[in-house]
Amino acid sequence: MTVEEREAFLAGVHVGVLSITDPGHGPLTVPVWYRYEPGGVVTVMTGRASRKGRRLRPGERVSVCAQTETAPYQYVSVEGPVVAVEDGVDEAERRALAERYLGVEVGALYLEATAATAAEDITVRIQPERWWTVDYRKQFA
Repeated sequence: MTVEEREAFLAGVHVGVLSITDPGHGPLTVPVWYRYEPGGVVTVMTGRASRKGRRLRPGERVSVCAQTETAPYQYVSVEGPVVAVEDGVDEAERRALAERYLGVEVGALYLEATAATAAEDITVRIQPERWWTVDYRKQFA
């Protein structure tokens, strides 16, 4: 993929797969909702006390992969440092993420159902530094 193609793909709506070093074990690899705008950082929100929340800290190098689920397959994988871990979540940013993945109506239900635990969440910013991409549409479509 070109730079523009890979950034547009990562900015699209995909469930991401986040991988984090987990000393004494294989990498912790979990699905996440994320947000990305071309040229920016990857943003993930998670519970501070969750397994991934306890591992994510500034300077920690992580990977995020997004992919299509049908052929011809495409994926973008980025690796880079966590550049910020912010206590709490901005409500507008939280709403935008919920609506991105669930739509307005179901997103509102999700926000209501998780309101009690939102104060325990953190916002994590990841700076993509290394990119790997595949677009099999270019070869097989």
